[in-house]
Amino acid sequence: MSNYLKFGLSLLLASTIVTGAMAQSQNITGTYINESGGTKVKLSDCEVGLCGTVIWMKNPVNDVNNPDASKRDRSVVGIQAVSLKSTGPATFAGSLYDTESGKTYSGKAKFSEKNVELSGCVLGGLLCKTSVWQRVE
Repeated sequence: MSNYLKFGLSLLLASTIVTGAMAQSQNITGTYINESGGTKVKLSDCEVGLCGTVIWMKNPVNDVNNPDASKRDRSVVGIQAVSLKSTGPATFAGSLYDTESGKTYSGKAKFSEKNVELSGCVLGGLLCKTSVWQRVE
């Protein structure tokens, strides 16, 4: 094996270890409240990476706009609305379910110490809406 290849593999391994350590040093699981203050979502580790479940609403409603008619009578509280996979230190990508419109968007999340910035996009990322949720627990 050439020295360049050995160096490249060593560099790749080192960056993987550092990236993993950085991601683990920031605990991003917990409860977050949306910008309006009307909904709390608990983010926790799950099979895909990170999942978010609606745990509280100031004014609870049913999932009336869900495209699946059989789910329109269920409460929004209890719905898993976020499903994300790590893409790097404190960054994730996956799907975000908008409980108001009943639509699922491709999304990204960027975590900081006290909040998460979520971006839901359509048309391959051409149109995006960003929302910042504050950590409450």
